[in-house]
Amino acid sequence: MRKFIIATKNKGKIKEIEKILTGLPLDVISMEQVGIYKDIEENGATFEENALIKAQELHKLTGEMVMADDSGLEVDYLNGAPGVYSARFAGEEATDEDKNKKLLNLLEGVPFEKRKARFVCAIAVVLPDGKSFIEKETCEGYIALTPQGSNGFGYDPLFYIPEYNMTMAQLDPDVKNRISHRAKALGAMVKKLKKIQNYT
Repeated sequence: MRKFIIATKNKGKIKEIEKILTGLPLDVISMEQVGIYKDIEENGATFEENALIKAQELHKLTGEMVMADDSGLEVDYLNGAPGVYSARFAGEEATDEDKNKKLLNLLEGVPFEKRKARFVCAIAVVLPDGKSFIEKETCEGYIALTPQGSNGFGYDPLFYIPEYNMTMAQLDPDVKNRISHRAKALGAMVKKLKKIQNYT
């Protein structure tokens, strides 16, 4: 089974990725599990650039097949913010709750129909030979007026999906793993990997 190292320390993300990759001959492991604790600086201007920066750096350190993603939330009313700064939106040490509070404060008084938003996920994979590819997907929705639900992490409790009449954090994890920005990008990645690596 081939090692597949994920450039994240986020346990929620690792769990989500493992679930989506079930059935592929890949041993999904975090960078910490291979002894890499350093923070890789994300100084790209786009989600794609940040994902590739992280993946290439991790590949340099390990020589293994690696994957990095950069994902975040774009809110139309805030001109696409927090965007690539989603994780650091309320400061380096901010909790998910802090970030959600800040977002709600910025949207105070803004009517629901003007709270259109999307989750974006760009995934970069670097293969053992150093070749790479990127997949990018989105999940469209709105920012809710109050947090709802306890599944998920990050901005999930505020991200309302009209088709399901609930937030991402209220969705059954199996549903989330079908429709989320990360699930779609991972699905595209898996298709590409099967072609490249002849996985069955």
